[in-house]
Amino acid sequence: MKKRGSRKTLVWGLFWFLLIILICYAIYSFSLSNVDTPQASSLKAAIVDHLSLSQPNQTFIQTSTNILETAGFTVDYYKGEEVTVEFYRKLPSYGYSIIILRVHSTATEAQGTESPVTLFTSEIYSKAKYVSEQLASQLVSVSFSEEERERGIRYFGITPLFVSQAMRGRFQNTIIVMMGCEGLDNPLMAEAFVQRGAKVYISWNQGVLASHTDLATTHLLQHFLLEKRTLIESLRETFEEVGFDPVYESLLIYYPFDAGDCTIQNIMGDLNPDN
Repeated sequence: MKKRGSRKTLVWGLFWFLLIILICYAIYSFSLSNVDTPQASSLKAAIVDHLSLSQPNQTFIQTSTNILETAGFTVDYYKGEEVTVEFYRKLPSYGYSIIILRVHSTATEAQGTESPVTLFTSEIYSKAKYVSEQLASQLVSVSFSEEERERGIRYFGITPLFVSQAMRGRFQNTIIVMMGCEGLDNPLMAEAFVQRGAKVYISWNQGVLASHTDLATTHLLQHFLLEKRTLIESLRETFEEVGFDPVYESLLIYYPFDAGDCTIQNIMGDLNPDN
């Protein structure tokens, strides 16, 4: 009787030992899959709202966020105070597939020469700060008006050379929607973003009112992200609905020109090749 009891105890001991091993293996396998899956499937978008300092529009922010989230993106929002030189420097490293730049910008010609597009920051200008970047023409001083400049109110502005030479990391087929004035008055800023890894750069060929760029951008996002039209179709539909800017007669265009057939499915496929 004692031998039979010890054998029975041994069998049950072996059974529980194997069961514990199987449970541990299952937990380990689940933890591995749980780590890998979100990284492979995450789609991120950013709304960089520099205009919140001077021309806030919460309706635009909420509408754009809703469209992006419905399309499957998680959305990060950056208010005006956060739009600094260092923010722009690190922007490629954040892994966004769509970046909406609701920022002040200018490409005003000076003495008949073509000036590069400059993106405003909210950081007060100082000759003693970012000296090497200033000497390399990566950063310049900008003002919202001639009156402000005369009063000494100036901010740091980002030039195409900053994008191509001073930013850290690379964009991963990112779509850049640059909502500010004159973003594609010339292709210099667009070329810098594309060289840095952006898939396409969308902006205005002349000045634009804040109210008009807000309206046009929400229409563009609706057509491109939710209706899943090509970029050129989305821009055409947007123009038919909102028209030229009522003051500057500008319209949304894009760079490079061969990106017109781009769709949101292309981007999601690039980020999630297994889908």
